[in-house]
Amino acid sequence: MEADNATCDALLPGLRESLSKNSLAVLEAENGPAIGLFRCYGGTGLLVPSSYGGTGATAQDAARVVRALGAVAPSMTVATMMHHFSIGSLFAIARAAPSPELEAGLGHIAGQRALVASGFAEGGLERGILNPTIRARHVDGGYVISGAKKPCSLAHSMDLLTASVALPTPSGAPVLGMALLPAGTPGLTVHPFWSSHVLAGAESHEVRLTEVFVPEEQMLAPVPELTGRLAQAQAIGLTWFQLIVCAAYTGVVGRLVRRVQEGARGSTADRTALAVRLESAAALTDGLARRLDDDSGDSDAVLGHALVTRRAVQDAVLDSAGQAVELLGGMAYVSSSEPAYLLAAAQAIAFHPPSRSRAVDSLAAYFTGRPVLTQ
Repeated sequence: MEADNATCDALLPGLRESLSKNSLAVLEAENGPAIGLFRCYGGTGLLVPSSYGGTGATAQDAARVVRALGAVAPSMTVATMMHHFSIGSLFAIARAAPSPELEAGLGHIAGQRALVASGFAEGGLERGILNPTIRARHVDGGYVISGAKKPCSLAHSMDLLTASVALPTPSGAPVLGMALLPAGTPGLTVHPFWSSHVLAGAESHEVRLTEVFVPEEQMLAPVPELTGRLAQAQAIGLTWFQLIVCAAYTGVVGRLVRRVQEGARGSTADRTALAVRLESAAALTDGLARRLDDDSGDSDAVLGHALVTRRAVQDAVLDSAGQAVELLGGMAYVSSSEPAYLLAAAQAIAFHPPSRSRAVDSLAAYFTGRPVLTQ
């Protein structure tokens, strides 16, 4: 992970060093310092273009930074990958459908080092991020929305919430919209939800929206003449999400693998096989990042590539985590909480959308030449 660490230190100087001064237990606690340090050292601007005052990292640089941080502070990395997903999605939408209101909002996010929570995924089997349960109704000057998002990372630290919303249409069939809500919006409340000690520092709790008024300018609604371009932007946002998921959890397991290597656990062949497995996950992620950076314009094909990468990386991450703990041995497992904690944290890669069945459907569409985004 030397290249990852070097990239992280170059783009976000001081962050990794400051995080490393704390123990894993302190960083992973619900009220730990990690998210505050991420904001302090400019992590919020990693994917913000330099023209807006951000770091303007490429996708490949971002993957390396996220991997490096995942090995130091798993909860913070998992929480802020939702921030990165939101930023990637918003800037993709801004390029597809420019508007003064959105431009101003993005400038504010960059200038204030704002943390953006993502209310897209919804807990529960077979829930899809493209079919939100939050519903909206038209009122004078905007919409009123009600519903809940759980779990929602950065629930306590967020400055802005982006949430997928089912918007009404004259035909009666709802369409997907996105609400942009400041954390202090009346009717927006946070409630305890996450009960596990694993990844508790990600602040993944329930965000409730009770009769929340959303002005027209704070609701991104599809415009018929821009439907194609917005679908492309949506696909790019979802690709960013898969990229960051892959990088984050590869980094988490990288910490385990590094312990195996430094402790010379197992045979040389065992350690080599473990390193190759994890390096393969990193290489697959970097390949997806390069394709995002290439910006060929075929967003649906890139999203299909992202889903292929996600499934392969997920398998590699979970296998590597188990193999690393086995090689570390029983004494390491019982004498320190770190191996068990990292093993449990790695399992969470399977809980991020899409679920396995939805992924299979989407991959079947990809390999048969049908649109992926509709799955």
